[in-house]
Amino acid sequence: MSQRITIIGDGGWGTALGLVLQRNGHDVRIWGIDGEYLASVRKTRENSRFLPGVSMPESIQWTADTGEAVADRDAFVVAVPSKFYHATLERFAGHIPAGAPVISVSKGLLEDRRLSTWCQEILGLEQVSALSGPSHAEEVAHAAPTAVTIASESLPQAEFFQGLFSQPHFRVYTATDIVGVELGGALKNVIAIAAGISDGLGFGDNTKAALITRGLAELMRLGTAAGGQPETFAGLSGVGDLIVTCGSKLSRNRGFGERIGRGETMEQIEASMQMIAEGVFNARTARTLARHLGVSAPITEEVYAILYEGKSPRESMEDLLSRDPKPETADR
Repeated sequence: MSQRITIIGDGGWGTALGLVLQRNGHDVRIWGIDGEYLASVRKTRENSRFLPGVSMPESIQWTADTGEAVADRDAFVVAVPSKFYHATLERFAGHIPAGAPVISVSKGLLEDRRLSTWCQEILGLEQVSALSGPSHAEEVAHAAPTAVTIASESLPQAEFFQGLFSQPHFRVYTATDIVGVELGGALKNVIAIAAGISDGLGFGDNTKAALITRGLAELMRLGTAAGGQPETFAGLSGVGDLIVTCGSKLSRNRGFGERIGRGETMEQIEASMQMIAEGVFNARTARTLARHLGVSAPITEEVYAILYEGKSPRESMEDLLSRDPKPETADR
């Protein structure tokens, strides 16, 4: 059954998901903040700023008007970077019905809280689902086979969104562990920056494999301490997303880290990037969350020190390797 869906956020990920929904026969409207830019998107049928090279069908609507974005809609997809999440949702407060199906597809944390909790609170919603998993926007837009997880405390709502998004090239699984699904998607970005730094320093596959493996252990410690289920982190939103984000040339977080490892500054890199590397912002929030919960997160600590305290990437790597020996299954 065709649904009328608004995507809040005109970035690459929101646009790619708009294509998935449009291919499934849904009426798709995408909201963005820059009306002048969206006018050019409507004219050229290309989101050249955030998803260049992908032709957009005429049936997808683009608007910068909040009222138009919410009018006569059946469901909403929130695809806004965590850095702008709160301010953007404030624009929609009071305009979306409390019982409307809403799903957050952004991967990040805000003030050490999951994004769906902010969405629920700001918009006054009864519940909010979350989507995560290994899914580069560019590949999804070109219909490369992809699998993701949609989680909700209410399985029927997860199944509702599963029905909206599922298609042969976009396989959707459901889960009720929304805490684990969201945290996996958020925390892996910080580990991916570490993997990129390793690449930038010229280290090899052994080093990256160690970072990914120990990063997964760190992610699981922090995620379970925050209320996630251990098995979730062995799935698509945990190890699956970690692998693709740490290893792919399309990964903004890995690429950001690589440039840091090569000696560029945060300011230089951010000035040259059109899209946001979520791990840069979330290195702060993940570190805060880990300290609040009393969880050991050495990779996160070192990424934070490099990005915000001026620590040398090579010195950070040496400090990680010189930590006290311990059993591999130790929880610290």
